[in-house]
Amino acid sequence: MIWGITLVLLSIIAVPSLILSKKPNAKELLEKIEPYQAWIGMVFCFWGIWGIISAVLNIGWLTVAPIWWITFLAGNIVSAALGFMLGFGLINKYVLSKNENAKEKADAIRSKIAPKQGKLGVLGLIVGAWMIVASFLFAV
Repeated sequence: MIWGITLVLLSIIAVPSLILSKKPNAKELLEKIEPYQAWIGMVFCFWGIWGIISAVLNIGWLTVAPIWWITFLAGNIVSAALGFMLGFGLINKYVLSKNENAKEKADAIRSKIAPKQGKLGVLGLIVGAWMIVASFLFAV
């Protein structure tokens, strides 16, 4: 359930225009979070990567609880992608700065997924909500 809640929170940070259209007074809160957005993104990128690794290491769940395993993997892929997008500046600065080839590949990936950040954020909200529900229904 924690994975789903964190994905929903990350998605809220990733789609501020959607949140502001629904709730205009949320602008103050989003402005407070904005200076930390890159750090939050970097943490969630690594959190999502760790979740993907955990899903692969626990592939045995696929025979016991296939819906939960697929949900867990999908949620962590979305979390890693959103985290990468939000934390790209810091990831580029601290992780990829020494390897020019990795930096170029990261720039190419970012340019492909950047226009889709809003859609990915909405997908994150949906998958995160499903992860919360699925944790009650299918978790091992």
